[in-house]
Amino acid sequence: MPRCILFVDDEPNLLMGLQRTLRPMQADWDMQFVTSGEEALHRMSLHTFDAVVTDMRMPGMTGAELLSCIQEQSPKTVRIILSGESSRESMIRSITPAHQFLAKPCDPEQLKSVLNRTMALTELLQNDSLKTFVSHIKAIPSLPLLYQQVQNELRSADPSASRLGEIIAQDMAMTAKLLQVANSAAYGAYGQITETKRAVQLLGLDTIQAMVLSLGVFSAFDPKLLGPQEAERLWQHSVATGRYSKIIARSQGIAGADLDAYQSAGLLHDIGKLLMASADSREYRRIVDLAASTGANLCVVEHEAYGCTHAEVGAYLLGIWGLPTSIVEAVAWNHQPSDSPVTEFSPLAAVHVASAIDAQMHPDYKHLDTQIDQAFLDRLGLTGRQEFWMQLCREQPSHGWPA
Repeated sequence: MPRCILFVDDEPNLLMGLQRTLRPMQADWDMQFVTSGEEALHRMSLHTFDAVVTDMRMPGMTGAELLSCIQEQSPKTVRIILSGESSRESMIRSITPAHQFLAKPCDPEQLKSVLNRTMALTELLQNDSLKTFVSHIKAIPSLPLLYQQVQNELRSADPSASRLGEIIAQDMAMTAKLLQVANSAAYGAYGQITETKRAVQLLGLDTIQAMVLSLGVFSAFDPKLLGPQEAERLWQHSVATGRYSKIIARSQGIAGADLDAYQSAGLLHDIGKLLMASADSREYRRIVDLAASTGANLCVVEHEAYGCTHAEVGAYLLGIWGLPTSIVEAVAWNHQPSDSPVTEFSPLAAVHVASAIDAQMHPDYKHLDTQIDQAFLDRLGLTGRQEFWMQLCREQPSHGWPA
């Protein structure tokens, strides 16, 4: 069944150009083109669209206002800004309602690639429960102490981009959001961004300050969502998994900036738990308690309750946000790597092993997977490496963030 995409721009010539450019996609996409936000909402009242691609600055309703309406009225629709207004102000205005930000002039192949990837994710994860979780997410909560440290740094007399990057690199919510913005096509010339310090440098302190202090893009985590003890375990396990993933990758000859994806993937691998707790805190606390008390696999209990798992929820959100594929793969399949198409050492392998190692070190993490998928390691030619990796990780502090 063709995917339905709505394009919105007040310049008729630009829409005509898009129609010509995208004509080869007619067999796969059902495309409609309108010249205003008001007309777009009317079309959406008559028809369901998988994605909307809109200009930012238009007479009457702006692109950001249109996407905000769509977020409320049709939350499962993927929302993309395509705009020649690439200023910091326009980017900031679109951060909350938009999944991705593409800058004009946009290479047609790049536009096709972004839309194809988005459509592929929706095909891969055809699950209404999953999409319902993701569609209502407006802000992912951050660890209160780290959120306060970021605020304090930004309000200091001489805020440091390097220091901000170090603080944010310990928090999955702020890391995910920064990487979303930094990997938008508006910054595409800089290549894929996988590390928070680089994202902070690229976006600039003014943009980070607006995101944190003005827009409310970040918010402090309410311990009631998971319970204080479980919330602490989630962050400690995520930070430790990022740390161990980097250690494992370095032992495999990965060096320099290439290590950043391993660290970020480890930090983000359980972000779906935070998303599920934010969407349905009481029920998700019940699920976590049930898995812990019975020894059942948490993913199995989640799937029985919701029809999806935290790994799928996290991967889906990060995927439509445009984060690098290697990170999305690590989040999606870290519990079942053999189900993935991965055939060589990558963040998925490192995160899968790192998470299991940290769980083995902490018997009180009762609902975390401690088993390493030996068949997957054999497929990658990594037979027998886990004992060496375990020794390396045991020699390091289990918590804290490496320089």
